[in-house]
Amino acid sequence: MHKHERAGLQKDDLLYMYRTMLTARKIDERLWLLNRAGKIPFVISCQGHEAMQVGAGMALERGKDYLLPYYRDLALVVHFGMTIEDIMMSNFAKEQDINSGGRQMPGHYGSKKLGIVTGSSPVTTQVVHAAGYALAGKMEGKDFVCLTSFGEGSSNQGDFHEAANFAGVHRLPVIFFCENNHYAISTPLDRQLSCANVSDRAKGYGMHGETIDGNDPIAVYTAVKAAVERGRNGEGPSLIEAVSYRLTPHSSDDNESTYREADEVTEAKGRDSITTFAQYLKELGFFTDEDEQAMHDEIQAAIDEATDAAEAAKYASPESALLHVYDQ
Repeated sequence: MHKHERAGLQKDDLLYMYRTMLTARKIDERLWLLNRAGKIPFVISCQGHEAMQVGAGMALERGKDYLLPYYRDLALVVHFGMTIEDIMMSNFAKEQDINSGGRQMPGHYGSKKLGIVTGSSPVTTQVVHAAGYALAGKMEGKDFVCLTSFGEGSSNQGDFHEAANFAGVHRLPVIFFCENNHYAISTPLDRQLSCANVSDRAKGYGMHGETIDGNDPIAVYTAVKAAVERGRNGEGPSLIEAVSYRLTPHSSDDNESTYREADEVTEAKGRDSITTFAQYLKELGFFTDEDEQAMHDEIQAAIDEATDAAEAAKYASPESALLHVYDQ
């Protein structure tokens, strides 16, 4: 039995996983080009995180569960329903930006309709908010879980520890999803943790902790699905750590050559989930080189169309800057 069969996933599920991963990667690549062309101000990249994000997202129930993402979660929000055009409108800061009407910088995701809770710039604040959402759901007897994601650097912030302690004490249906990419901006993992894994911290807060391969979307799906079931069954929170590698600089304003060697990045690219998962699909006979090229072409055409639409769209009126600030 193949690992996807053990996870309860079918061919269509796997092809959807790959399409969503590839869509996020190709959007991200376009954003870098737009930034370097001076057309958008900032990029905070998801490259290297796509597999873990799609695997985790598929374990949730859209329309019911809540997502409290962090700035690198492009693939997660695409899975939750944000379109390519939504992403482009946000990056061009246009009026049609569903996150904030062009008020916030890229990577600040939020949509009430999609169940994505608005994030803000201070790092790790979404983790505390997730515990609050989970508490509210438990108090109101609602059957939802919250998944909040963050980098391993955020697991060293006070917000994480307060939220984890509170969620553990109150047995809240919240999943703390750590996307460990080995660098908190420029600080390497061995300067961040004295324990072997971020998930080792779960025991201190009385919750399940687990570390998994973040380049394997099926493994991530399996771990997060079990965490969702524990949350729904009243068994409390979970800390799931998915380990991968950030394939780009921290952001478009970062010079990664000052803190890591080019050979290290090249080696990590050899484990890139976009390549390894496509190979898995081909070995199963679910996917061919021709299928892959057709998917690339289809996604690229959609990105071209969305880019043109966002570039041509109008900005919000200056007067709108006062909306949602003062009592109307």
